[in-house]
Amino acid sequence: MNKALVIGASGGIGRAIVAALRARGDAVRELSRSVDGMDLTDPAAVECAMETVEWPFDLIVVATGALEINGAAPEKTIRAVDAQAMMDQFALNAVGPALVLRHVQRLLPRDRRSVIAVLSARVGSIGDNRVGGWVSYRASKAAVNQIVRTASIELARTHSQAVCVSLHPGTVATEFTRKYLGRHPAVTPETAAQNLLAVVDGLSPEDSGGFFDWAGKPVPW
Repeated sequence: MNKALVIGASGGIGRAIVAALRARGDAVRELSRSVDGMDLTDPAAVECAMETVEWPFDLIVVATGALEINGAAPEKTIRAVDAQAMMDQFALNAVGPALVLRHVQRLLPRDRRSVIAVLSARVGSIGDNRVGGWVSYRASKAAVNQIVRTASIELARTHSQAVCVSLHPGTVATEFTRKYLGRHPAVTPETAAQNLLAVVDGLSPEDSGGFFDWAGKPVPW
């Protein structure tokens, strides 16, 4: 039986990941803003929540994030950038996961393989950006990818079997995406969870620091 920590466990994808892990017999510790007060935009709240966690975990998933914060929709053009809206995106989608990653060295075992996966988004890929728009969200996800990459390098110095990656879950039909699906095909949170866990199961330490999609294919930086 593996032990997992899911942060953002009350969200659509996080909740589905928790259910999928428990269905295969893993022990799961959940943290979320709605249940545990773990607001990733509040450093003190993150510290307080993370200090309650003591297990060595085989898997840590950071399944947090938002596309629209405080009613600010993704920009259609750079001309629509608003400073506060951009800072809100960075606070939740980049700084928040970084605050979590501060704790991973003490939460991962040193004598066996472990994985920390941070949910990112393909639109955070600089190389794959061909249409523009969504400036703040894109930039915050590009930032979290750099944070994960940097954390992976430092983690390898003490945890040689650890894997630290960014994962793109695909387009998932949740409250998070409801207004933006349009004609884009989407999968259920349950399908997304199974896809992501299949990717996690196939990762090796050589993959640490990478950015992968729901099918396990590398996503360009």
